[in-house]
Amino acid sequence: MLKGIRRLSQNYKLNFCHMSQMADSAVQKPVESSITKKLTEGLKPQHLEVINESFMHNVPKGSESHFKVVVISDMFEGQPLIKRHRMINENLADELQGSVHALSIIAKTPKQWEDSGQNVGKSPPCQGGSGL
Repeated sequence: MLKGIRRLSQNYKLNFCHMSQMADSAVQKPVESSITKKLTEGLKPQHLEVINESFMHNVPKGSESHFKVVVISDMFEGQPLIKRHRMINENLADELQGSVHALSIIAKTPKQWEDSGQNVGKSPPCQGGSGL
């Protein structure tokens, strides 16, 4: 009985800490959190990575303006790549109209993801824009 109570207490602590971290993340990274939430709800991915690449660009520290998303979803089955990108862009319309300046997209079916070795290549360095 005591072991059961101790295990329950530990699970509560873990869940509470996890929920606290999620809440902190949403406050500290609101755009990243919004992207994660919208893609999760809209595309039901088997795998999702939201990578803030803003640090690679000439923007203030802590910016959320440049992202790469890796979305692996059954909903992409039979869809051409352009349609997959449109599906992602539609889910993120508000963010793309707002603070997101650049979005790099990797959109694959679970089979394509498995066949690719589940590898996400590095993004190239920032070229510095047009210089105007």
